[in-house]
Amino acid sequence: MAFFVVQRNGRPASAEELAPLAFAGYAHFTAAQVRGGRIRGLDLHLARLRSASVELFGRALPDERVRELLRAALGESPADVSLTATVYSSAGEFTAAGGELDVLVRTGPPTDGPAGPLALDVVEHERTLPGVKHVGEVAKTYLLRGAVAEGFDDAAFVDRRGRLSEATIWNLAFWDGEAVVWPEAEVLGGVTMGILRRRLAGLGVPQRVSEVTPADVAALRGAVVMNSWTPAVPVRRIGAVELPAAPAFVAALRRGYEAEPPTAP
Repeated sequence: MAFFVVQRNGRPASAEELAPLAFAGYAHFTAAQVRGGRIRGLDLHLARLRSASVELFGRALPDERVRELLRAALGESPADVSLTATVYSSAGEFTAAGGELDVLVRTGPPTDGPAGPLALDVVEHERTLPGVKHVGEVAKTYLLRGAVAEGFDDAAFVDRRGRLSEATIWNLAFWDGEAVVWPEAEVLGGVTMGILRRRLAGLGVPQRVSEVTPADVAALRGAVVMNSWTPAVPVRRIGAVELPAAPAFVAALRRGYEAEPPTAP
């Protein structure tokens, strides 16, 4: 079995099939870490693909068809991999035409993300279609590189109202000493964030949604970023404000994530 598997609609993708995608940017995707052939939050990944397809294309593939395509790729991969499933239309971009929906599934080496703690620059930025995990977002890499050039590890975004929303490829979560604070803003609802929100409730960990501005950071007792790689990378600084280590906060997030049973597609 190979680490790198690339399939289009359940079959090995040819160079001819992949070439148009190298020059196109109208598509959406989900990314997951697969362990033992199973995925945590599979229902959330399927819901993400379904809702994004309706938003971008006006229709969606049945969940069972998507699961079939995931199984096909995982059947040719090792048990532990990173997986990305991208949905796009054969009509391409810069057209109002319909076209069939295609699915590109790629697997590669697994990852657990950085250990942290991270320092995040504060950058004003609002993603187009923030609720859709879409491709072609040059701003994410551009702002990441700008933050690194300024001595940070990554960038956190503030919207036009001055609210912290998310980071380049991460959701943000804060700790006020008693509860997990999810930022109130237009953000991409990450699968890992969705897992935590439902599992922390079952573990009795308080949660709330609240606007958080850079001026509020000094009063917080901890912060993390999360994505498909990991449920909790500690953040030590946001802008010029240092944050305390919050090992109990990080541990609670990890417990919540591990409470989610992984599912086979």
